[in-house]
Amino acid sequence: AMDGAPPPTSPPGLSAYVAVSQLLGLTLLATTGAWLGHYRGGVAWHSPLQFNAHPLCMVLGMVFLQGDALLVYRVFRHEAKRSTKVLHALLHGLALVISLVGIIAVFESHRAKGIPDMYSLHSWCGMATFVLYLLQWLLGCGLFLFPGASFSLRGRYKPQHIFFGIALFILSITSCLLGITEMLLFKISDSYSHFVPEGILANTLGVLLVAFGLVVGYMLTREEWKRPPLAEELALSMDFKTLTEGESPGG
Repeated sequence: AMDGAPPPTSPPGLSAYVAVSQLLGLTLLATTGAWLGHYRGGVAWHSPLQFNAHPLCMVLGMVFLQGDALLVYRVFRHEAKRSTKVLHALLHGLALVISLVGIIAVFESHRAKGIPDMYSLHSWCGMATFVLYLLQWLLGCGLFLFPGASFSLRGRYKPQHIFFGIALFILSITSCLLGITEMLLFKISDSYSHFVPEGILANTLGVLLVAFGLVVGYMLTREEWKRPPLAEELALSMDFKTLTEGESPGG
């Protein structure tokens, strides 16, 4: 730093948990790819394999990218908050786009094969999670990323935004677990109970999903790992409150 102060550092243990979370996330994707590639024939659009794009996109979008978006404020602790907000919104937006591709894949696959839609618990939970996730993203962008919302409105909504962010992440993992079980019962119901390799691999994917969720959840709930506000951000926050609420910072 220009004033001779030591450079900011991360709290003890945070970097290790970040590394573990990313290792788990990449392992999730590799395991999903191995399952679909080795046992389900791979992924191809406008073919009998189009359905397989669904689990791949949902694990990538609604779990891995969503989890990373939630961790942005823990990882980028000393960067400008505006830049961190933009990255947070972009990762969530990318997760939404990829998940939408996965949803389109399953509906088109069902239509081609004459399979009914939206009858299972997995489909109900999954669609509800996606719709609420989209609403959460739109509200977050409208209130926190773009100017116009008052300081008091942001303050009142922020706890709800944080709660629903974690809740939707949990719901996403739950929906994936339901989907894995449903797919196994459809595809290998006769041999699943005999501990066949495909069943073991898919069960391992489920365990990895839970582990990723636990690691991310732990990082989000450690109070000392929360991003501290920078001095200039506190000053800007008070100026913004003065402009939008019409009162002095000390009022």
